[in-house]
Amino acid sequence: MPDLAILIGLQASGKTTFYKQHLSGHIHVSKDLFPRSARRKQTRQLRLISEALSLAQDVAVDNTNPSPDEWEPLITLGRRHGAHITAYWFPPDVALSMRRNALRPPEIQVPDVGVYATLKRLRRPHRSDGFDTLFTVTPTAHFAFEVREMPDEEP
Repeated sequence: MPDLAILIGLQASGKTTFYKQHLSGHIHVSKDLFPRSARRKQTRQLRLISEALSLAQDVAVDNTNPSPDEWEPLITLGRRHGAHITAYWFPPDVALSMRRNALRPPEIQVPDVGVYATLKRLRRPHRSDGFDTLFTVTPTAHFAFEVREMPDEEP
């Protein structure tokens, strides 16, 4: 059974670094990897995920994925392929995201307004959203992470 890992958090919260350190065996799917001029990024993303899952490959979706609007199509696709759906929740820390964003090369920095717009939509995932397993990921010193299984507390 392949794993579909959905990373959920603000821009520059450490999701890609976490992927590289903890999920590098998964196929990495991120809209950030598509050319800026690419059209229909959502369609392309879903196609890449479907192709990997159909080959029983694990997939990590590395976008902000702030709300059920973004999760539901991913979860539906994962279920269609018999995948185990895992949420990795990066609780919002705006100050840390801003500091990390400032360390990025200028061409990939996110405007502050983008971070705040995501924050307004960001919601903690729950098992009732369709996730099989939920983890909370907290950045620690030196770009490391503490990962804890999240108890499912309904909103």
